[in-house]
Amino acid sequence: MSQEKLLLIPGPTPVHPRIIHSLSLPTISHVSPDFVAEFKEALANLKKVVFTAEGQPFIIAGAGTLAMEIALLNTVSPEDRVLVLSQGYFGQRMKEILASFDLQGDIIQSPLGRAVTPEEMENKLAENNYAVVVSTHVDTATGACAPIRSYVEICKEYGTLFILDGVCATGGIEERLDDWGIDVVLTAAQKCFGVPPGLAILVFSPRAMVKRKNMAKIPAYYSDILRWLPVMKDPSKYFSTPCVNEIRAFNEGLRLVIEEGLPERFRRHAQTARAIRAALTTMGLSLFTQEAFLADTLSVILYPPEIKDKEFRQLLAENGVIVAGGLGELQGQVFRLGHMGNLSSSQVIFALEAIEKTLLALGYKLEKGRAIERAEQILSEKIH
Repeated sequence: MSQEKLLLIPGPTPVHPRIIHSLSLPTISHVSPDFVAEFKEALANLKKVVFTAEGQPFIIAGAGTLAMEIALLNTVSPEDRVLVLSQGYFGQRMKEILASFDLQGDIIQSPLGRAVTPEEMENKLAENNYAVVVSTHVDTATGACAPIRSYVEICKEYGTLFILDGVCATGGIEERLDDWGIDVVLTAAQKCFGVPPGLAILVFSPRAMVKRKNMAKIPAYYSDILRWLPVMKDPSKYFSTPCVNEIRAFNEGLRLVIEEGLPERFRRHAQTARAIRAALTTMGLSLFTQEAFLADTLSVILYPPEIKDKEFRQLLAENGVIVAGGLGELQGQVFRLGHMGNLSSSQVIFALEAIEKTLLALGYKLEKGRAIERAEQILSEKIH
């Protein structure tokens, strides 16, 4: 059996032993009192993660892309027009989903490495009558973190619904559904929650629920939230068999989030990001993402000219750490390093030591140990 490696791609992320234990428990009935209680607990804790009192959570078997589809199909009517704010690869996917269902949409594509600015968004809203605006919080391909609060404030002025793709942010970066005025947060289990993939996760605001209820029909069956709503109100009811083990594991992941405390968790993610980037720049590496748009959940790092992508990632894997290559036009130019979920300081240091060792083995010049000392210094600082 091969030695386990530290998985630091932008999701799935390392899985905590408590979550692994929960996932490994024998499958129980989806209508048993024990499972119903855990499902209810997961729904309640999900609301806490996005700071909502009245929002309606949904936990459905599927992936983040299914959550994207559910969010759009349940808020966008054929006569509506959608504005997609794209920071990279997954903004383009939103546009593709709209086109697949013959729904109308326009897209603002930011240059790679930054996000759409609020000014660019407002200028576009002034040109057309948009019913819905959708944005990725953190684009997994480019590492760009969008100014979500500014987007939402502008949407309020225009009366548009706002959908937030939080797949690479929810549970690691603050997202306040009620206070900020977000209408839908969609996400998945395998990134900031540190749970194995398999769930499409959403929270709808009361306004978004009214929008769906006012739509006569939508081009979906499984993705229709009104079919799922009775189950989310009372998990003992049946629509389609839930993935019992995955939901129990997700519930355990949410317990870890709540136990740590949301402010503390957000600060830890920010501190980890600072430590990793300080170490990488000390090694002489450069970040692809513009500084103003850096995310606390992943980093996208440019290769020096003498370092080849495939060779670097293969040797790094041999040294115990898995990172991701670039997506789309960034393929071969960057590697992507996820630092979200339940990642510990010791895992961060292990990863940085492996990166340093790999670079040195490939003939890259750096002062051994200096970057690690810089990271340890930041990680040892008390989080305020």
